[in-house]
Amino acid sequence: MITHAKGIFFWDTEGKRYLDGSSGAVAANIGHGNERVRDAMLEQASRFSYVVRTAFTSESTEKLCKMIADLAGPGFDQTFLVSGGSEAIEATLKLARQYAVVSGQPKRSKILARMPGYHGSTMGAAAVTGDPDRDEMFGPIMRIMPKVPAPLSYRLPEGFDVDSYADYCANELERLILAEGEDTVLAFIMEPVGGVATGALVAPDHYYKKVREICNRYGVLLIFDEVMCGAGRTGTFLAAHHWPDALPDLVACAKGLSAGYTPLGAMIAPNWIVDKVVESGGFLHGHTYSGNPLSSAIGVAVLTELVNQDLMKNAERMGVLLRQRLNALKDRTETIGDVRGMGLLNAVEIVRDKASKEVFPASSQASYRVSAIARDLGLHIYGRRAAGGKFGEWFMAAPPLIITEQEIELFTDLLTETFRIFEGEIR
Repeated sequence: MITHAKGIFFWDTEGKRYLDGSSGAVAANIGHGNERVRDAMLEQASRFSYVVRTAFTSESTEKLCKMIADLAGPGFDQTFLVSGGSEAIEATLKLARQYAVVSGQPKRSKILARMPGYHGSTMGAAAVTGDPDRDEMFGPIMRIMPKVPAPLSYRLPEGFDVDSYADYCANELERLILAEGEDTVLAFIMEPVGGVATGALVAPDHYYKKVREICNRYGVLLIFDEVMCGAGRTGTFLAAHHWPDALPDLVACAKGLSAGYTPLGAMIAPNWIVDKVVESGGFLHGHTYSGNPLSSAIGVAVLTELVNQDLMKNAERMGVLLRQRLNALKDRTETIGDVRGMGLLNAVEIVRDKASKEVFPASSQASYRVSAIARDLGLHIYGRRAAGGKFGEWFMAAPPLIITEQEIELFTDLLTETFRIFEGEIR
């Protein structure tokens, strides 16, 4: 049970301090206990906390929507606020579908996605999530969408290198569009930098350009899921900004938009989509707390901190340093197989054998055991065994964007001791 938090640390009821090495669930981007965010929260709450979006708006809501669109840059004109990542994904899927219908393409209904991949826990988001275990459990009550392989970079099929496999995966997208019927495919959704399903996967640059060209060729909308990688975490406001010749049509953001201070998410969309939908009578979608003034005021304060404290640049610089330290630790251990990521969104892959890249058996629960040892030492990390280990297991090394060089050293010192203990247990 946690009692209080400040900066990149939090404390439990026994006074024990924890370094937040994964920003909670990769959400607490600006750290804990920010007084300017607290003051903005209190100021808005002292005036009013809620009005219904369909009848009223507020200064904080309008300001946040414009701020997000401005930070997203040219081609991203409108913001639709929601309460989290799954809702943001649902909004992109529904807006894409409504746009297709009102623009005379009613047959377009299939949303292609990647295997593995993760887009949320609501039904629409789960339908485009690439996870065989979830498909088996929830498939009977939802419409599972077609998948293409994700351009994994660590475990590659025989005969491929990273570049050729990325090309193969992009080609599979085109093949699937044609197989499904190009006039029936609505959109392709992907995480430009992977989250927990692929462990901070970053594809070769040419993959993004090729995907964009394929989507253009067949009139397929490209949706980027930036719930985890957006809001500055990779060193730019959108991860998409790393590939300016492959920008998406729609973006879903959450997590870092409010940095854990309130539930908040957003869909970012261009006028050429929004205007068509508005002309047809409006967006057939909404939530009770969509655009509520209190969350909006918090979002404005969080993004103001992101910009004023130059945290995107810090994420870029500290990310390079963190990966250097993590790779050095990999070289000294028996069970770290890979380190990958961008900015301060990184993953550390845990393997039973480095040479074969063999995954630990399910009974070992290796990533969760590593997380438990780290917690005992005063370090919080976010472990994940993807699809029952089919695609490997890792933990996210994604501290708040305010982290300093000295705190990076403490983080990696705690990880060093974590793996010393873990490897002692498995010998």
